[in-house]
Amino acid sequence: MKLSSIIIAKDEEKNIGRCIQSQVDCIDEIIVLIDDLTKDSTLDIVKSFPAVKYEVLRWRGFSATKKYAVTLTSNNWVLWIDADEALTAELVKELKNFKENTPLFDAYSFPRKSNFLGRWIMHSGWYPAEVTRLFNKNRITFSDSDVHEHLIVGGKTGNFKNDIEHYTDPDIRHYFEKFNNYTTLAAEELAKKGKTFKVLDIVTRPAALFLKMFFIKGGFLDGIQGFILAMFSSAYVFTKYCKLWEQKIVKGGGYGTKHYQ
Repeated sequence: MKLSSIIIAKDEEKNIGRCIQSQVDCIDEIIVLIDDLTKDSTLDIVKSFPAVKYEVLRWRGFSATKKYAVTLTSNNWVLWIDADEALTAELVKELKNFKENTPLFDAYSFPRKSNFLGRWIMHSGWYPAEVTRLFNKNRITFSDSDVHEHLIVGGKTGNFKNDIEHYTDPDIRHYFEKFNNYTTLAAEELAKKGKTFKVLDIVTRPAALFLKMFFIKGGFLDGIQGFILAMFSSAYVFTKYCKLWEQKIVKGGGYGTKHYQ
């Protein structure tokens, strides 16, 4: 059995080479879609891998772009991997073994270990973060979500034992470069689902998340990075709901408390 992989990338010169290199020994077809607004050397790095198939295209959104990437694959089994992720050597061996056997499920998940500000986060509710990434494209597809897109799996999911490594945020600047876009998309997703803004959303939700991540999930064991991560995550939730308020109230034509429900 052969495997294809799909990667979407924009300004990923610091990550894309590591991502591709980690796959060359176990993935038979690697497809990279590059956002046409990319300004760094991502494309040149991708071209340095002769076997990689790539396309530069206009951004369609996370889900739509990945759905399109799947249509370009020639194998039934597809691995979805992000540009800032990489396969560990142990996972490569496990995937090689998978290829020699008959799959028992239509989709498989992996534990994912994330590196935040130079530290592997092993608590904070971040590990093991099971992510479903390997799937039979004839039976599984992506959700239509604008953010946090995922695979829609009707039945049981198989499990790999070894990690995908996620180099999520090497520095604070990188975190906040993503922050604005992701919180906007998340707010839009809430609005589409008919979520009604409540003052308690910006009062209790951020605080509750901080307490959960730092104390209940052991974020204090992740050092200063654990504290920063819990604070930033609570700020993410606060901003997401503020943007929902902005969409529902400010842009809707009113400001008063009579609009709060």
